[in-house]
Amino acid sequence: MAHPLPPLKALRAFEAAARHGSFALAAEELCVTPAAVSHQVKHLEAYLEVRLFRRLPRGLELTEPGERLQAGVNGAFERLGEAVSAVRTSAAGRVVTLSIAPSLAARWLVPRVQRFRDRYPDYELRIDARGEVVDLRRDDVDVALRYGPGGEEGRVEPLPAQSVFPVCNPVLLEYGPPLEILRDLGRHTLLHVEWRHTSRQVPDWRSWLEAVDAPAMDTEGGPRFSHQAMALDAAVAGQGVALASELLVADDLAAGRLVRPLAESAPQAFHYALICLPEMAQIPRVRAFRDWLFDELRQAIKAQ
Repeated sequence: MAHPLPPLKALRAFEAAARHGSFALAAEELCVTPAAVSHQVKHLEAYLEVRLFRRLPRGLELTEPGERLQAGVNGAFERLGEAVSAVRTSAAGRVVTLSIAPSLAARWLVPRVQRFRDRYPDYELRIDARGEVVDLRRDDVDVALRYGPGGEEGRVEPLPAQSVFPVCNPVLLEYGPPLEILRDLGRHTLLHVEWRHTSRQVPDWRSWLEAVDAPAMDTEGGPRFSHQAMALDAAVAGQGVALASELLVADDLAAGRLVRPLAESAPQAFHYALICLPEMAQIPRVRAFRDWLFDELRQAIKAQ
């Protein structure tokens, strides 16, 4: 049978006052006034009908009933703290925090989030797509999907190699100028991405045309976007021709929103990679995301 309990606020004030031997120090810890702590202790003494403290000139001294109550309260608060910590740890263990480039998140990951939830209903994804390179040791991130030359801290698993090629809305081929050979690109609007991290070799029209030995042409004209996803949205809207990798346009090609007007392609200078700290690699939620990610990529490659 459960015993009636005094108010938790009064017990908390008593515990702090007993530990510090002072209403003033207890008040500082609890962010209240000493008078408020004294009031709560008096309320508890009235509830229990016993004196818990002897008020001395230089502090407080527990009475015998106060000592018995302190022993019980300390154990109870300790068990309560352990229970709260366990619940927090359990909840955190169900969330996979992923740092990912905005375009890869928008065009590939987000449409597949439900597949991850269906496969792993006990886990949830927290997606950080700010585009900034995070510090895996300092920031609250489990894994990162990054594009770059490697040399990152932690365990690095490259994703399958990607090639880059032009894409456009099929309506552009039907009603626009011809687009059958490389030279025809000069008759179309080219959609550009102005990459923030210019030190990385990311696909742009000038380097791509050089890689496929295209004839010289003006590549400076056309709108510019800060993210590749925006350039691809413009291509879907029929506003021009964009460069893309298989990973970013797989769904658009399958749905017919985009087509590859030319056969030429060039390999990406670098690759996407899954990165995590070595000590995180075998944590169940991280392992689950890694297994799901590479299974999704294998299925995408088979479908091409």
